[in-house]
Amino acid sequence: MQHHRKVAAAAAQQAGKIIADAYRTDFQVYYKEGTLTNLVTEVDRRSEAAIVEVIGAAFPKHRILAEEGGEASRKDSPYRWYVDPLDGTTNFAHGFPVFCVSIGLEADGHMILGVVYDPLRRELFEAETGQGAFLNGERIRVSKVADLHKALLVTGFPYDHAGRKENLPYFSRFALESQGVRRTGSAALDLCYVAAGRIDGFWELDLRPWDVAAGSLMVTEAGGKVTDFLGHPFSVHGSQTLATNSLIHEAMASVIAGT
Repeated sequence: MQHHRKVAAAAAQQAGKIIADAYRTDFQVYYKEGTLTNLVTEVDRRSEAAIVEVIGAAFPKHRILAEEGGEASRKDSPYRWYVDPLDGTTNFAHGFPVFCVSIGLEADGHMILGVVYDPLRRELFEAETGQGAFLNGERIRVSKVADLHKALLVTGFPYDHAGRKENLPYFSRFALESQGVRRTGSAALDLCYVAAGRIDGFWELDLRPWDVAAGSLMVTEAGGKVTDFLGHPFSVHGSQTLATNSLIHEAMASVIAGT
């Protein structure tokens, strides 16, 4: 596993350099699926190409599911990499400094490794199954806030307007029931912030596997809890993500159920 971790970290940091070098320069912005809300830039694609090249060279038989390029490599491998080359593209395109690279590794259907790199803050989050979660080599743990009213929460909104509308009742209720709610625009970083104790709880709808693969493992390895909104076991292929320090998990699930 150490080799997998080193390769993932190297890939994330190489992609992060591409992103940081391009930040606040001129780059081409495209719109996915004919929408005006779902962006992709040439930097996303360059970052993804670098990651796929590094992982592919080290593990040529592994499967790679990447946001922009789809799934590649052998279909019969028990290993699958989940790659988000630039989580927070809209932030990046506007010059808002909150975005990251996210890489997760699954073996036989179970997440075993997660790496998230924030290139502007040079923060490297890493987690391995049973080994804990780390930020720049130092172990991180979730917060000890046990009262939802004293908790700082974070959420995100889907690209489509219908999905945004669906989350508004939850946002309104949590804004009243917590100390505050943030919306950063990067689900991968949100999950890492829960793992690091900077945020106490996170919820979001309609995330994709590459958004949550690394971050969900980060939370559990830091002592937190990740489920769907009903408290059922979490899946990166599901449509609901509820991640907390575990202490406010039941309270957050109750708010969602009552909304």
